[in-house]
Amino acid sequence: MNATLRIWQHECITLAIQHFTEQPHFFCQATPGAGKTKMAAELARLLLQQDKIDLILCFAPSRQTSDGFQRTFSDVLGRRLDGLIGAVGAACTYQGMEYRDAAFWKLFDDYRVFAVFDEIHHCAGHDLLLSNAWGQQILQRIQDRATFTLALSGTPWRSDQKAIALARYSQPDGVLICDYRYGLQEAIADGVCRSPRIVVLDNNMVRLTETLSTEGTVTTYPSIARLLSESPVSYEDLLFHDDILRQILLLGCTKLREIRERHPEAGGLVVSTNIEHAHRIADLMRAQGEVCQVVTNKTPNAQQVINDFRHGGCTWIIAVGMISEGTDIPRLQVCCHLSRIRTELHYRQVLGRILRRSNDADEKAWLYVLAEPALQQYSERLADDLPDDHAVLSVVRASQLECDDQIDDHPEDPSGIEIAILGGSMGGAYSRMGSDHAISIIGSSEPALYELNFSQHYRTQLLSVY
Repeated sequence: MNATLRIWQHECITLAIQHFTEQPHFFCQATPGAGKTKMAAELARLLLQQDKIDLILCFAPSRQTSDGFQRTFSDVLGRRLDGLIGAVGAACTYQGMEYRDAAFWKLFDDYRVFAVFDEIHHCAGHDLLLSNAWGQQILQRIQDRATFTLALSGTPWRSDQKAIALARYSQPDGVLICDYRYGLQEAIADGVCRSPRIVVLDNNMVRLTETLSTEGTVTTYPSIARLLSESPVSYEDLLFHDDILRQILLLGCTKLREIRERHPEAGGLVVSTNIEHAHRIADLMRAQGEVCQVVTNKTPNAQQVINDFRHGGCTWIIAVGMISEGTDIPRLQVCCHLSRIRTELHYRQVLGRILRRSNDADEKAWLYVLAEPALQQYSERLADDLPDDHAVLSVVRASQLECDDQIDDHPEDPSGIEIAILGGSMGGAYSRMGSDHAISIIGSSEPALYELNFSQHYRTQLLSVY
């Protein structure tokens, strides 16, 4: 076996080979950034060497991740994985499965196929009734036809609480069974992943003025959490507030400049809400002299832009959903989380983009988030690789819709957090309605306009997980 493998990769491969003598499905949970793709490629190489398989088919949730699989597998195997004549297999997206023709699916009947599934939590399904489209393809076309399957996930749960395709759950309590687990704490101790530092940004005094009121009613809130729970202001409103953006970007840019003094190649990532938001952030950063690149699903040659950033010297990349999961850019070391999506799964996948180490010296990763209750809760329980409320499979009605923006309504109170007070002059007026960004109340006959001001006394909570 390859001598350059990490200890966990060697252990996992050994266990999988043994497991495959009795069971064709193997489920591996390894923290984002640990090297799951390299482990899968080495396992495939060993299965080929032992003449247990003929072909390798890899499936992933995005073009970026499937391209990454193709590159890694080709490097490890010394053979092409492009699906053309003479190749040892192919890599494609889950979305692309439904467009494959009968000849493709017949490969499972004519050859011994090793099927690898990256971020398998995207695929729901133990039965067709409670499956999503991707899960149905796996159940109907692959599950009982592939010689071996390898399911990979860094965050093995779904926001809709449905069962994950190819996963096994204990009876009768429904706890997810992982054949191999490699958590964040182990990865940090082994020097495989960076140690995360989470900086949660809050404000001591937020003033909301109702501008349409003849009295000019002013309400003051002592925190962002109170503002969100007791006013018409939404979390997304805050994400479009220039003062909030300037403050959180200032924190991220200051930290990255500090890191780049020691590691000039280090880069930063901003995960934004939509295309308009991404370009707004870029304008703010460029006004402060920062060098940044925007990449969205509307960016021409987006994959090439990401590849250029991966190997280039640009300081920041601002993305909308393009680099939130699976994309391997080891020089990323700082991230500002400014996406409207607030599921724990998405949060951990975003964090995973900055955990992969590029050398022995870059031991810390820095994530900046607003003090929104759900995000704060996720930050405080990062040490739990599979939180109890996600580990157990719940029975879900077939009519329940998957919610990309589901959050926990009852986050636990923070405790044991080191607090640092930062000063600044970030006050300012704010209005949000459509493109003009005025806050409106649902059900009112006409929009109510508000002016939102933040005091200069921002505060940060620094969470050091390990």
